[in-house]
Amino acid sequence: MDYLSKLNPEQMAPVVDTDGAVLVLAGAGSGKTRVLTSRIAYLIDKKGVMPYNILAITFTNKAANEMRERLEGMVKGASDIWVSTIHSMCVRILRSFIDRLGTYQTNFTIYSEADKERVLKRIITDLKITSESALKNAKYHISNAKNQNLSPEEYLREHSRVSDIERYVAIYRIYNEELKRSNSLDFDDLLLLTYELLTKKPEVLDYYANKFHYVHVDEFQDTNKIQCDIIKLLASVHKNIFVVGDDDQSIYGWRGAEIKNILNFHKDFKDAKVYKLEQNYRSTKRILDLANSIIKNNGVRSQKELWTENEQGAKIDTFFADEETGEAAYTAMRIRSLVQNGASYSDFAVLMRINALSRAYEQEFLKYGIPFKVFGGFKFFERKEIKDLTAYLRVLSNPLDNEAVLRIINVPKRGIGDKSIETLVKYAKDNGFMLFDSIVDAEKLDLPSGAKAKIVQFKKLIISLMADKETMTLVELLDSVIKKSDFMSQFDPKKDEDNNKMMNVGELKSSVDEFSKLNPNSGLNEYLSSITLSSDLDEVEGTNFVTIATIHSVKGLEFENVFIAGLDETIFPVARAVGEVDDMEEERRLMYVAITRARQRLFITRARSRFVYGKRQATSPSRFLLELSDKLGLKTRSEQIERAENKERQYDYEQRRTDEPDPSKSYGVASNFSRSFSRPKKASTVDVSKFKPGKKVRHIKFGIGTIIAVKSSNGNPICDVAFTGLGVKSFAILMAPMEVID
Repeated sequence: MDYLSKLNPEQMAPVVDTDGAVLVLAGAGSGKTRVLTSRIAYLIDKKGVMPYNILAITFTNKAANEMRERLEGMVKGASDIWVSTIHSMCVRILRSFIDRLGTYQTNFTIYSEADKERVLKRIITDLKITSESALKNAKYHISNAKNQNLSPEEYLREHSRVSDIERYVAIYRIYNEELKRSNSLDFDDLLLLTYELLTKKPEVLDYYANKFHYVHVDEFQDTNKIQCDIIKLLASVHKNIFVVGDDDQSIYGWRGAEIKNILNFHKDFKDAKVYKLEQNYRSTKRILDLANSIIKNNGVRSQKELWTENEQGAKIDTFFADEETGEAAYTAMRIRSLVQNGASYSDFAVLMRINALSRAYEQEFLKYGIPFKVFGGFKFFERKEIKDLTAYLRVLSNPLDNEAVLRIINVPKRGIGDKSIETLVKYAKDNGFMLFDSIVDAEKLDLPSGAKAKIVQFKKLIISLMADKETMTLVELLDSVIKKSDFMSQFDPKKDEDNNKMMNVGELKSSVDEFSKLNPNSGLNEYLSSITLSSDLDEVEGTNFVTIATIHSVKGLEFENVFIAGLDETIFPVARAVGEVDDMEEERRLMYVAITRARQRLFITRARSRFVYGKRQATSPSRFLLELSDKLGLKTRSEQIERAENKERQYDYEQRRTDEPDPSKSYGVASNFSRSFSRPKKASTVDVSKFKPGKKVRHIKFGIGTIIAVKSSNGNPICDVAFTGLGVKSFAILMAPMEVID
């Protein structure tokens, strides 16, 4: 039982309290997994509970596997403990007893999301629904209804004011019947039918409620209504329920999680005992001070405050760039500086509220040879809407690109169906043509007149855009593609997912604008070459890479150094949360989660202007920056005053900071670049005199180029290099991963 010796008094108390209902409010980095596993081990070791009488529920397969491995190293018989996600537990129950509902057999199939979409598409087609958003809306309403445990009729009554709700309830009803006929369940059914089984078949409830003497639940703040109801049923006989969670880290309201489940635990279980874990083992005092300062502004939360015996730590750095490229460049420079001083790339994470912001970071990291991976979304140039738009540009550059033509022929939807496309492909193959030739010859094809008319309209669109290509700048051409194709019509700005896609389109415009400024003599072909190179990042091997991620995707993880990007109002917090109290509190919890991912260093950045929805707009500082102004040294002067007072710090994209923060000072602002950026330690190993106009250089990513100019910026040598097919790029000689080769 030496695992008990590793617990502090706060952790020990709930571990040895084994009777009745227990809630552990575990702050970030407070050792909740250790408490949970120690408690289960204690039940087996000290209380003599049989392992098969213990249930432990967590919310990811990874967490379940880690918990199982820990327990197997702590006690004998751990393999008999039910340790699983709630969905896996439900499958196990349903495989044994679902046939008692009389509708399904125990050999049921579980539909993937792709299977679900195919069924829904057929139903929507059969109902002759033509709305482009029908599939997405149907998926949302069906999942929402099942997570709330509502039948089609009940859902219709509760959401009667929702636009077109009768249509989606009809789809829901038909979809359910199709599942039953196919003896198939979707992901939401696993919960819904388990609840139905436990409530309608008392013998099944008796079996499991008697079997599980002790029920444990991790990440309780992430449970939705039906999950919480199932957990209550399983604990209804012995009433020994132990839940661990942190209401301050409840960030999944958008997918049904209900924070009230953890806040009202003492109401659901009248004699519940509540313990708090507030000692943090992860972060420095300064980081925790910042986290406590932001979360205390939420009105709906349990009162707790993180503390640590760790060191005071480095001051929190903030940086406000003029544009998003400068924000990303600052991050790249700081990472390179710390790596040159002994850090590993894997020590760093760049966290953002929306994945549209990753584009600037991907391009700047590529430029300086910084290995990275993107989590919580596709890499920027691999996102569907970006690939769709760049496919338009590929066709304008090269009409013989069959794959690009196939990609855009019906994006956005213009009624050119699979049969028409098959006819076009066959005509091209039979005549030795390329696909675009078939489109040009559309009138000759054996197709109904309506289908021909739609193809002809597409042909006219492409021909019109080809004419634009001859007279327009790159930025104007992309604008023309978006407008003439009516590309934005496929998005609903009221939906988070579509809103992100619209912002991604704006980021693509920013990418084109930035390329054009850096490479004024380059055209469409050069731009397409440059983004193809930017997309080819999977060659990085090993695990030593910087993590670029949405905050949602790193909950539960921690990093030595964290950059929180995009602290602009309507970016973080997102626009839809403004004016909505509950949504804004969840945004603030996201900020809290982001801050508490950091162990040693924390950097907070923003940009004074961004490309948003296709045009550059001035931004305002996030309200979270204002709430933290005291802690960040921003108390007595606004950002605008600071900028006026520090014009000399005007950001040079190729500078970098190397001086270390003074730990004797509580907090500070790391945005005075003329003071804080100096030559790196690498300087002594680089012979700057070799970098002369006309010399060839080899860059780790861009290949061989020719130096066309050498200049100085704030004492740092900069060279402009021309790369074939990529245009001209500027590099800090002391920083860039390149060498003179002749």
